[in-house]
Amino acid sequence: MPILTLLIALAVIAVVGFVLGRRRALASASGDSRKLHSLPSYYGYNAALTGLVPALLVLAVWSVAQPMVLENRAQSLITQEVADDGAMNLIMADVRRLADGLSTAVAQGALAPGEAATLTTDSTDVRAILADVGVALGSDVGPDTLQAAQAYRAGALSGALWKSALVLLIAIAGTAFALMKTNAAFRARNTVERGVMAVLIAAASIAILTTIGIVLSLIFNTVEFFKMYPAADFFFGTVWQPSFSGRGGASELGLLPLLWGTLYISFVALLVAVPIGLFAAIYLSEYAGPRVRAFAKPLLEVLAGIPTIVYGLFALLIVGPMLKDVFGADGALGVAWMTGDRAVITAGLVMGIMLIPFVSSLSDDIINAVPQAMRDGSLGLGATPSETIRQVVLPAALPGIVGAILLAASRAIGETMIVVLGAGAAGRLDLNPFEAMTTVTAKIVSQLTGDSDFSSPEALVAFALGMSLFVITLGLNVFALYIVRKYREQYE
Repeated sequence: MPILTLLIALAVIAVVGFVLGRRRALASASGDSRKLHSLPSYYGYNAALTGLVPALLVLAVWSVAQPMVLENRAQSLITQEVADDGAMNLIMADVRRLADGLSTAVAQGALAPGEAATLTTDSTDVRAILADVGVALGSDVGPDTLQAAQAYRAGALSGALWKSALVLLIAIAGTAFALMKTNAAFRARNTVERGVMAVLIAAASIAILTTIGIVLSLIFNTVEFFKMYPAADFFFGTVWQPSFSGRGGASELGLLPLLWGTLYISFVALLVAVPIGLFAAIYLSEYAGPRVRAFAKPLLEVLAGIPTIVYGLFALLIVGPMLKDVFGADGALGVAWMTGDRAVITAGLVMGIMLIPFVSSLSDDIINAVPQAMRDGSLGLGATPSETIRQVVLPAALPGIVGAILLAASRAIGETMIVVLGAGAAGRLDLNPFEAMTTVTAKIVSQLTGDSDFSSPEALVAFALGMSLFVITLGLNVFALYIVRKYREQYE
């Protein structure tokens, strides 16, 4: 049963449980709701939640566990010789694609259901069958790969069937159990409130558990990387030159060129975003009238809603060629500083435009939080509005503004698409802003593009890069919060 159909069935069971629970409670009180411990709707909610929540929990656990079980079962069918010839994760990627292709071929009528389970590479051109249904494989289909794919598909089909049956059975059994307990004396409200509290706690825990899972995955894979590649060469290496053919032997995976490019581009972006964003915030909070502010602030914040890929295309197609027309050999200045469209300054300018609403919006809120009494006192002592802003408002709001700038810096460090399209892919240590450079995030994407062999340092280095970036951005965010909390003035 498809997952959407299963969810619809669970919703129907919950609605039926709600109606029956409410009706049963009223019947036990002879139709007089005053004889009930709780409102009639609570009895309905109790029946609905008792059937729905356990069923959804089982569905979630099954959906997570089933792929792991199928992966282990399929890997056990791959002989060690085949696994040594090609990386296991690449083979498993073909197994999954082959299993999906067999299912697609059956759905389109290219194969009979029984034929898909009995195919052999000796008698059938499996690749041709899959090509007819639009599925491409990365390597030749061997007997072990086909057998593993057939087992994977069979397990997925039987697992889906058992999952649907078990989830529906749990939902019906839970609803029936709740209806059996429903009577006038049953404390339905207390039960429902405890259940809702448990659901809220579980929902609040998802973010924490997700963060822990992300950190642990980074840590474990980073440790595996440092078992294959020296940590000193990674942290202090000045050359970034991976070679996937050498499985680490001919690769130079130095962090410093990528880190330099990340910080350099972020610095250029902040040079653009901080003055413009701060001046915009000062104008909107101190000079603009209500009508102008109501129009200008939302229009400025629209920049934050533009997808970063659009900014990347803007950098590649508009800003890069425009800068080359000015600073290139054939440009207006004739200085030959910029040889290509991709450069640090290209990505930095566009990223700075993207960061303007982050700086302006946060700074505007912080400046507006400064009490009006301080402005009135300064003006009453004879200061002009501009002097009041420089000598009273900005010093009072400075800790918050610094925090806003640091948060914008964290956003800049983690940006990917603008860098990929606007800054190039060259990892180098250079002070020239008109040269192409790259960042940590861009190289994480490039190292994990395609079917990656996670037994090689060239793929595992992405996790080491991600861990380094995580520590940097976490430090910036913690420092920003520390600045805001320690130096923020508390006004009555």
